[in-house]
Amino acid sequence: MNMQYSVEKADEIYAVAKEAYFYAYPLVSMDMTMRQVTNVPDAASVNMRAPINQFAHVRSYPQADDKDVVRFNFDTLYSFAWLDLSQEPIMLSVPDTQGRYYLLPMLDMWTDVFTVVGSRTTGTKAGTYAIVSTGWNGKLPEGITPIVAPTPTLWILGRTQTNGQSDYANVHKVQDGYKLTPLSQWGKDYTPPTNVPTDPTIDNTTSPQIQVNKLDGVTMLTRLADLMVKHPPHPNDYPILFRLKRFGVEPGKPFDAKSLDPETIAIINKAAQDALAELPAAMRKAGAFINGWNIGTENMGTYGTSYKRRAFVALAGLGCNLPEDAVYPTAFVDGEGNPLSGANKYVLHFEKGQTPPANAFWSITMYDKDGFQVPNPINRFAIGSYDKLTFNADGSLDIYVQAESPGKDQETNWLPAPKGPFEPSMRLYSPRPEVLDLTWAPPPFQKVS
Repeated sequence: MNMQYSVEKADEIYAVAKEAYFYAYPLVSMDMTMRQVTNVPDAASVNMRAPINQFAHVRSYPQADDKDVVRFNFDTLYSFAWLDLSQEPIMLSVPDTQGRYYLLPMLDMWTDVFTVVGSRTTGTKAGTYAIVSTGWNGKLPEGITPIVAPTPTLWILGRTQTNGQSDYANVHKVQDGYKLTPLSQWGKDYTPPTNVPTDPTIDNTTSPQIQVNKLDGVTMLTRLADLMVKHPPHPNDYPILFRLKRFGVEPGKPFDAKSLDPETIAIINKAAQDALAELPAAMRKAGAFINGWNIGTENMGTYGTSYKRRAFVALAGLGCNLPEDAVYPTAFVDGEGNPLSGANKYVLHFEKGQTPPANAFWSITMYDKDGFQVPNPINRFAIGSYDKLTFNADGSLDIYVQAESPGKDQETNWLPAPKGPFEPSMRLYSPRPEVLDLTWAPPPFQKVS
């Protein structure tokens, strides 16, 4: 190391560079994801992908052996849309869902949920909203509610309640009622464009996460600086922006990585490697641990200046909900602290009146150690309040979690497990206050002989 680099200076550069990596990771991940999933000619060409300003609808649950998406949701069908507001506002229309639960959270490019259209917030009647960029001051049609987006690009990650495969047709009608219309086309017979030009230089096959994780620290800073030209930081980010100036990174200004000396570049790249390596462990330590469940309700969906938390949530899976909309406790161990394994049999016992308190509905989904659904003879990947569960005579409820059938008389309450390690997730939609303040928690997995 050059003699001018004291240990103190190197440590300071390393600390700022690591924080910068956490800060940049969600924004760069969102941009990489947006570029890939919108790089298609039309909404029907590739599942879960659509051109900008168009919805892509997931029409069915994955098959047992499908490994395209980790920790897939078996309670709702997704509707995705990436919006570009740089030219004009986009009108969002939603249908009357006839009381059916739905959720259309909108995320800015920093992954913060800035508003939610859906059952909890706007009800289930039909409605129209104008999504406008910050600073836009044009005229909207009379009676239209404006939604101001913090960044000109945003992501709608919609979910519509689905009560099993027999409910698909009903859900598809709701999905088809989600409409996006440019303001200039409002009131006209608008059809979303097809044969949209695509960019052949974009890698459409390698997952965005893998692509982002391969970027070195200096490249991340370069991407960060480029993206901040279009997507302004949050107002409370000024302390980290001040620290980033030492590397020449400032919002709205070009960044020249060549201005950095070799020693600084080496430290920045080492800090980035270490920062990425820290994220999985940080994710597992976050949240409250009760009865073997990891319950995350604090700083989720919006993160303030908790940049490391925002980064590990982006690594785990973009699109985290606000806790008021959904909470996803995940279990890794049983009530005695031992890792969950299909080599054992377990019971989840809910006392009378203590089933998951959700205003909409709840479920428990089984995943193997890699986050995929588990093939089983009854083709059941989740169990929940929408099922015809059998309660005990005293009003309590037992869910049987094991690899083999507990017997025909108990299969209504059976959540099949793999033969090896597993990591199930509970989902509570529109959770009640006792979930959010942790006065209620799921019961432990009790191993039975």
